[in-house]
Amino acid sequence: MIDRGGPLADHVILISVDGMRPEFHMNERWPAPTIQQLCWEGAYAHAVRGVFPALTYPAHTTMVTGALPAVHGIYFNEPFEPAGQTGRWYWDASKIRVLTIWDKVRSEGLTSAAVSWPATVGACIDWNIPDVWPLDDFTDPMDPIRRTSTPADLLEEVQREAAGRLREENFSIHRLAREDRVGAIAAYLFERYRPALLLVHLIGTDHVQHQLGLSNPQVRRSVAAADRAVGQILEAVERLQLRNRTAFIITGDHGTVDVHSELHPNAVLVGAGLMENRRDRGAWRATFHASGGTAFLRLRDNADANAVQIVRDVLSRLPRGIRECFRVVERQELDAVGADPESVFALAAIPGIDFSDEAAEPILRAKAGAAHGYDPRIPEMFTGFVGSGAGFRSGAVVPVLPLENIAPLAAALLGLRFDCRDGVLYPGLLTTTGETAADTMISHHLHR
Repeated sequence: MIDRGGPLADHVILISVDGMRPEFHMNERWPAPTIQQLCWEGAYAHAVRGVFPALTYPAHTTMVTGALPAVHGIYFNEPFEPAGQTGRWYWDASKIRVLTIWDKVRSEGLTSAAVSWPATVGACIDWNIPDVWPLDDFTDPMDPIRRTSTPADLLEEVQREAAGRLREENFSIHRLAREDRVGAIAAYLFERYRPALLLVHLIGTDHVQHQLGLSNPQVRRSVAAADRAVGQILEAVERLQLRNRTAFIITGDHGTVDVHSELHPNAVLVGAGLMENRRDRGAWRATFHASGGTAFLRLRDNADANAVQIVRDVLSRLPRGIRECFRVVERQELDAVGADPESVFALAAIPGIDFSDEAAEPILRAKAGAAHGYDPRIPEMFTGFVGSGAGFRSGAVVPVLPLENIAPLAAALLGLRFDCRDGVLYPGLLTTTGETAADTMISHHLHR
């Protein structure tokens, strides 16, 4: 139970930079002057440990619930679909099984807003532009966003007042211009409606790293684009003279690692007669649900112990070089890390190997770019954290911050009593009663 007694901030702005690496805020060689300024003025973590697997949707749901995936119910980006994957993601907030911080904000008579935050379709957020897209290439990508935004005319309002006309050319994940539009929309919503909680999801850094790898020069452009968006929001707060009553939390959902090869464990199951190389998996008994650096074993019949033994046998007979590309994560360990409760076991790849749902030979293929979805405890999956503004203790540093501790932190800043199944508040990140952020900043400067 989180209970700080009273609010330390009137507004909390939680910004997720998808694929954020700790060096983005700690190393001035990266073009992120706004985020680095907030880091220097406030608190930060050397690393943030995410969730298992280290994926966007489970991580973002953990940020707003303080619960791990096994508890909150968003196990992967895409739910496992027994009849074959349709391409749907966990878009709907109704799939979240526990209380979210936006639920608590509303129950306390406060307001919230969100821009492109995962798993928010249908959420009780006052001004909400969800993260959602069509399942085909023929539908206008803005249509699902328009249909699910609330209030019903919100998308038209932000286009008219803040962002201009949104279309694939400036709001696709393939365009860094999206970050500028998201920043403009978020700044407008804050200035127009003053929500107590504002959630903002910036996707460009993740997409560029996926496509081009960690060292491509365009990654620097993506970091700069994310920083511009943060700067727009910060400038709106400053223009309203609300900086001393507003807390910024800037974090990521996962790290990223360069990959060189892709592993197809379902090809092994096809060879063993446990599934077919078909979109609907055919007459399947066992199949792997791949999620980047992990693959989770699902059964058609959970009592089919024979199928599990066959899977173990065929994995053990793989060539040594293939077997060394992954380790088996048993059910006991999955329970300990709060991962998908419905899988028998999982495979966790070594960095550089990415799993695929494809069931065709060869088992191992070349692949370029970068990936995530690995065990969050490996250093490459660590992400970043900056806390700045009202309520934060300037100069406070955490070596490793668990991602499930973000929700308790946001709740404490707003003075909310919020039950978190897994997250805890690190009180040393916050000012004490009667102490202001300015007091701690002065103390921090004197001891630099």
